[in-house]
Amino acid sequence: MGPWAILLVAFIDSAGIPLAVGLDVLVVLFSTQKPQLAPLWVGLAVLGSTAGTVSLFFIARRSGGLLLKPEPSDGWRPRFREWFHRYGLVTLFIPALIPIPMPMKFFVICSGCLGIPLSHFLATVLLARILRYSGEAYLGVQMGEHSKLFLDQHRWDFAMLAVLLAIGLYLLVRVSERLRSAR
Repeated sequence: MGPWAILLVAFIDSAGIPLAVGLDVLVVLFSTQKPQLAPLWVGLAVLGSTAGTVSLFFIARRSGGLLLKPEPSDGWRPRFREWFHRYGLVTLFIPALIPIPMPMKFFVICSGCLGIPLSHFLATVLLARILRYSGEAYLGVQMGEHSKLFLDQHRWDFAMLAVLLAIGLYLLVRVSERLRSAR
């Protein structure tokens, strides 16, 4: 199916239906085989993945009443809503960026259910996906057939990067809140 495989796999996987064929593997593989088309593979992966993620976001927005039910202020739902409005896009950005299994669908659904603005959601997903798939295509072009081995060998490095990124983004949000409250 060529380029359509990337677009289709990206959409289906990001819309919430897990697939055995990993999009990351396809981007690296296609970039290895036809390096001159790497920008096309990245664009199709970003387009399909973003469209699938936005579809899941809108499904959650339409049907996500559980988290929006009124509850006394000391219940878990209001605390979760407050936490998610503060840090939710950070928790969405990290699994969208790092190619290790992380629960991104949960944060996509929460974003839809809790009324995160589409523009903020879309900017977060697009930035993370562009960085992720561009990096994978670059890896495929530079390392060729050895790129999968590289990804397998550095899986824990990526996990550590995700943790450090989460801490850094958390601290950035905290500093930003303090600056806003000081104004």
